[in-house]
Amino acid sequence: MSAPVRRRTLLLAGGALAIVGGGTAPAAAGRPSPDPQVDAILRRIRPPRFRDRWYDVTDFGAVGDDSTDCTAAIRAAIETCHRHGGGHVVVPAGNFRTGAVHLLSRVDLHLAAGSRLAFSQDPAAYLPVVATRYEGTECYNYSPFVYAYGQRDIAVTGSGVLDGRADDTHWWDWTGGPPPNESPDKTLLIQLAAAGVPVKERVFGAGHYLRPNLLQFNRCTNVLLDGITVKDSPMWNIHPVLCRNVTIRDVVVDSPNGPNNDGIDPESCTDALIEGCTISTGDDCIAFKSGKDADGRRVNVPTRYAVVRDCEMADGNGGVTAGSETSGGIMDIFVRDCTMSSPRLERAIRIKSNPDRGGTIANIDVRRVTVGQAADSVIEIVLNYANVTTGAYPPDVHGISISQLTAATAPRALNLLGLPDDPLRDIRLHDCRFDAMSEENVIQDVEGLRLDQVWINGTRVDN
Repeated sequence: MSAPVRRRTLLLAGGALAIVGGGTAPAAAGRPSPDPQVDAILRRIRPPRFRDRWYDVTDFGAVGDDSTDCTAAIRAAIETCHRHGGGHVVVPAGNFRTGAVHLLSRVDLHLAAGSRLAFSQDPAAYLPVVATRYEGTECYNYSPFVYAYGQRDIAVTGSGVLDGRADDTHWWDWTGGPPPNESPDKTLLIQLAAAGVPVKERVFGAGHYLRPNLLQFNRCTNVLLDGITVKDSPMWNIHPVLCRNVTIRDVVVDSPNGPNNDGIDPESCTDALIEGCTISTGDDCIAFKSGKDADGRRVNVPTRYAVVRDCEMADGNGGVTAGSETSGGIMDIFVRDCTMSSPRLERAIRIKSNPDRGGTIANIDVRRVTVGQAADSVIEIVLNYANVTTGAYPPDVHGISISQLTAATAPRALNLLGLPDDPLRDIRLHDCRFDAMSEENVIQDVEGLRLDQVWINGTRVDN
């Protein structure tokens, strides 16, 4: 079969940024594609292109001395680039202190080699509040550090670093311990959503303790993240929300220590490609989401048609995850050729929801995943997330296929927990091998489980 053809971003002579290649090579004449659903998605995904115009932030007053506040200079460069029809806003080598960075249509924020955007640790730097989604519920809150709303053709590229600079005394301390912390605000937000309070009246920010994301694009079309490193986010690192045509490739997420700091979380997005990324987090590495409970059902937009390939996951609660925010549905997710291993990687493949969440989770197809070490179950699919086992919105989980997965060592291969009135359905494992498993599988309330050429500790366990 013809090899895949990856689209790449190339820095050409004279500073032009070119997007080359596209999708996958067609199957040889007369032969069907071995992966037609993936091919169909990739044919629709096209990274944005940008005009050959370059705007250096230092020309607008930015100074990379790790002390000067460059917020206004970066904003001026972006606004000028946008106003003149788009192009590339360049952050050269240096350490640039900044508050919130808001991207506009037709702008590529290009982080040159040796560049670092060092984000302010002062919450006031992320005001005024913006429209956002906090753990699956819409509200107004502190701005994500890099943010765009309703824009087209936007990118963050290059080999530089977005450094959130969160730590135990900035942002992460809002998650617990003595007050003030985020718990009352999280409860209030859920109550407001359940009561149907309009989003414009769900205002948090100053005086509240809901942490922002490091990077969030909200309701955007044609999005590219390429080559950058993100680290130490207040919570979720990369969070596309209600976006269409998203490419995230060759990105490094280096954020293993913070709470709830997922790596890449596409939420209610359509047509997404995540490839060649290296991820280490304090929570899930890649987590597909679609809104939470009442507010997720109000918006009612699924995450659908996504490809994850050639990624490497280390620390994290889950390597590739669906949930727990599943209320809008998560469907047609394809995982190919990934490696996962760490003493602090709890699970490789994880699907999690509960009867408050609801939603359909279906057609999740995983192939050729190599797991070195996991700290819990290699594969976990559970409908009792957060110990919730009753509710009015049981999720519909079916059509999960995992093939050619190998795992070297973990406590157990499978943890599959449906509910008596809401079983998991149509779960298939084919050509999988689990070695050095120390505990028995846990399988409850599952209909249509198919094990085909599956080996655990050297014993074939087909049914």
